[in-house]
Amino acid sequence: MTMEQADSYIAEIGGRNYLVDGERIQFLDSRFYQAREDVYVPSVTTILEAYPKGAQFYEWLKRHGEDADNIRDEAGRRGSVVHNLTEAFDKGAEIALMGEDGSPRYKLSEWAMFERYVEFRQRHPATVHAVELNMVSEQLGYAGTLDRVMTIDGTTYLLDIKTSGAIHDPYWYQQAAYLNLLEHTGTLKKMFPKGIPEIRLGILWLNANTRTFGKEGTIQGPKWQLIEQKESTLPLLDMFHTIHAVWNKANGSMKPRLTSYTLKHSLNKSNDGTDNK
Repeated sequence: MTMEQADSYIAEIGGRNYLVDGERIQFLDSRFYQAREDVYVPSVTTILEAYPKGAQFYEWLKRHGEDADNIRDEAGRRGSVVHNLTEAFDKGAEIALMGEDGSPRYKLSEWAMFERYVEFRQRHPATVHAVELNMVSEQLGYAGTLDRVMTIDGTTYLLDIKTSGAIHDPYWYQQAAYLNLLEHTGTLKKMFPKGIPEIRLGILWLNANTRTFGKEGTIQGPKWQLIEQKESTLPLLDMFHTIHAVWNKANGSMKPRLTSYTLKHSLNKSNDGTDNK
């Protein structure tokens, strides 16, 4: 899309979203969502940063030293790429590894995870109710974007796609918060007007340790696995609320960082657009 086609639009640059309005480009702080004009609430994942990292995380930092930031950033970039590929696939796009010049568009590690998602979708036909759905609640004080709501073999899942090396407890707190947002914002009633089914929390792990398709009734394949919640949702949501309270105590006055840049500059023009000659 060009600036002639729209007065403003969102573009992705370097894995981050920017708002382009024809005159300026503004960095959109992904830690916050806008509830209404001049009112912002933190994202669920931002709130979960207040959860203690644990001894294993600090041991990992010691092992990797100066490379830790690069490893973290690359893992985050890979996760974003895989999410974008799966989103486009579920919206009906044809995804190609090779570009028109014959060179690969994606790293093979990214493509491998995407192919695991394709295999999951092919082996387990699903009714997809939502893809990358944004939810914001000023009353709850948080917001987020869930990956999928889909029904497989009569079971409806709120599904999160993960590419990490392990499944961590905060992932389940995140899912419980998303389910609360779905219910609180009335989205579930709109999604299921004939009656809301039981919603199971699930994580589709595209970096799993599995080697086979497993026994009948399991949803898994080589290096991918759908993991279902093992405990009731209420304790998970209670834990999220506790973490939210800690985050608010430390960061309640935090505002989104909104940095903008002018798209064009010229020595021949003043700031008011008049000619300096």
